[in-house]
Parts: sequence; structure tokens; C-alpha cells
Amino acid sequence: MDDAELLESLLGGDESAFGELVRRYHPTLIKVARYYVGSAASAEDVAQDTWIAVLKGIEKFEGRSSFKTWLLRICANRARTSGVREHRSIPVDPNESGPTVSAHRFDQGGFWSEPPVPFTDAVDSRLDNSALLAAVRGAIDTLGEPQQAVVTLRDVEGLSTQEVATLLGLSEANVRVILHRGRARVREIVEEAMKGSKI
Repeated sequence: MDDAELLESLLGGDESAFGELVRRYHPTLIKVARYYVGSAASAEDVAQDTWIAVLKGIEKFEGRSSFKTWLLRICANRARTSGVREHRSIPVDPNESGPTVSAHRFDQGGFWSEPPVPFTDAVDSRLDNSALLAAVRGAIDTLGEPQQAVVTLRDVEGLSTQEVATLLGLSEANVRVILHRGRARVREIVEEAMKGSKI
């Protein structure tokens, strides 16, 4: 069932619909909350508070945005007001963490020595995609903040750059830079795993 059908069931008193929404979105709530708060325990508290707020306010949901966007806004607002971490501004310095793609990937003329293969090509050519999917999820989990939150919201949850910027209190340009670096790191980790025949 999609979110709209689950909401309709929930409003009709179906508790299993709520359980399905929690299974679907709880890990993402933890990642969003973790961006703002100082510990995993605090992030869990924020996520729990978010679900309580959803139950109390579900009848007021007007559908002007998707349920997912509404839910993530509630979570971000709760995390911001929890007072555990002050609002932060993340400076974007192009030299801060060095190049996002290793220099060995280029020849002496600055061209790709071996162009990267899109993950979709790798997925299409494999019978068992679950290992590749697990490697990508594992790689995302190793990212530090704010990369983990940005990559999760943008690439896993499908939010727009503008929505991610609003939720995390960042500029859209900052989100794009963080996303680029996060994606590059995920690609590097997954390519290493593929080379090592783990996938």
C-alpha cells in the first residue's frame, strides 16, 4: 500500500497501518534527528516524539505535501527544538577534504583512465542485486554527518534539493556540495567491495 492508503486505514482505526508507516520511515527519522542531536539515544527520543506527534495530529494533515515530507518536517522541527545541539552552519571549503575522486582514476592528460560505470549498469548485469543494495546501504551508514543525512534524504527518500535544504537548515548550494561528496564516498566504498569480490 502507498502512504495515502495507509493514512486512510490509520484514520479508519487500523493500527497495523501505523505499524507499517513506522517500519517504512523510522530509520530515516533517526538519521534526520541524528543530524541535529548529539547522540543516538537522543535521536531515538526525537523519532519517538515525532510518532507521538503524528498520532496526535494525523487528523489535521491536509495533504498539501506528501505524508513523507510532512513527517520529516515534524521530525526536523522536534530535533531543532530539543536543544541538544545548536543550529549549525557548515562551511563549504572546496579544499576542505581534498578531491572527491581519487587522482589515480585519471590519466596524465586529466581524462578518465577508466570511466566510472553507473551502478544501474552493475545492477542490471547481476542476478542477485541484494548484495549490491546491502553494500550501498552499508556505505551510506558509514558516512559522517551531514553527508549521511543529505544522501539519505536526497537519494534514498527522494526529496528534492530544496526540501533537504529546508529540513536541515542548509543552503541549496551547500546541500549539492555535501551530496556530491557523499555520493563520491559511497561509490568509492562500493567499488572497493566489488573489487574485493564481496558482491
